[in-house]
Amino acid sequence: MRAVRLRQIGKPLENADVPVPEIGPTEVLIRVAAAGICHSDAHYRAGISKIDRLPLTLGHEVAGRVEEVGSDVTHLSAGDRVCVHYLVHCGSCEFCLRGLEQFCLSGQMVGKHRDGGYAEFIKVPGANAFRLPDEIPFEAGAIMMCSSATALHALNKARFKAGESIAIFGFGGLGFSAFQLARAFDCEDVYVVEINPAKLASAASMGAMAIDARSADPVEQIKRATAGTGVDVALELIGSAKTMRQAVLCLAALGRAALVGLTAESMSLRPYTELINKEAEIIGVSDHLATELPALIKFARNGKLRFPPETLRVVDLDAAQINAALDALQDSIDHVRTVIVPSK
Repeated sequence: MRAVRLRQIGKPLENADVPVPEIGPTEVLIRVAAAGICHSDAHYRAGISKIDRLPLTLGHEVAGRVEEVGSDVTHLSAGDRVCVHYLVHCGSCEFCLRGLEQFCLSGQMVGKHRDGGYAEFIKVPGANAFRLPDEIPFEAGAIMMCSSATALHALNKARFKAGESIAIFGFGGLGFSAFQLARAFDCEDVYVVEINPAKLASAASMGAMAIDARSADPVEQIKRATAGTGVDVALELIGSAKTMRQAVLCLAALGRAALVGLTAESMSLRPYTELINKEAEIIGVSDHLATELPALIKFARNGKLRFPPETLRVVDLDAAQINAALDALQDSIDHVRTVIVPSK
């Protein structure tokens, strides 16, 4: 089968011809219909995020049709439309038994620790394949499995509920999903903090209150807009110590800041005045859970989570096209996602 693989860190991905994976009794073989291209993939290629084995087929946002089913898999049949939960876990360690597979002691991430979806076929445990309703295009089903799923997990970790207000720092792929999911939670007051004019305009057109961080301190802008109160929840999706601090400072009493973006920078806070005095919380967010995916799929099926054609770009399963898309991610100025759709 055709695949596009990472052979050397810091070098472009390469076209390859590799055997179709052989599945075991608990696995399924999926013919890939769509595979999203994520910022994480650019980090793997560059060596920013460590890869333990090479060569490797990248791609952790995957949707397609079941081609073959292992003998022990009973909930799926050949031909079923599915999307893939990218965290492969043991199911028996202390974390898995608590439903926290992102901390599985022997866990593997599809497209990082094992071959992913930049290929014509992928094998995964049957437990990692979720039925994808006909109403959801494969392209949306693929990219939902990362940015949308993580946005939903962040809202869940922040204990976000109907009627609360929220500030979303960053309006890329994660922010685009987070805004729609906040609306699905019956949230009226959504503040989107950005510096990019196109993203600010997009957020405003969708009904958010756009906060231009270039024009003035976003914390002060949010405080003015909320009559000095602040917001109940803040999601930091950028990965900057500066915006993480701002996410905490814009909170109301009993507010929760969920930090999703990745950074190695240090963040400073004045514990009493900025945290303790209003009993605010800082919550770390890592990946998402299989148990959250049915709700996510339902939101998409009901039209509460949408990816209009103008928010998607499509490339072929071709190294040159995929490398160009990964290069473009470094200077991304919008929330448009690129999806690989293998030509027949």
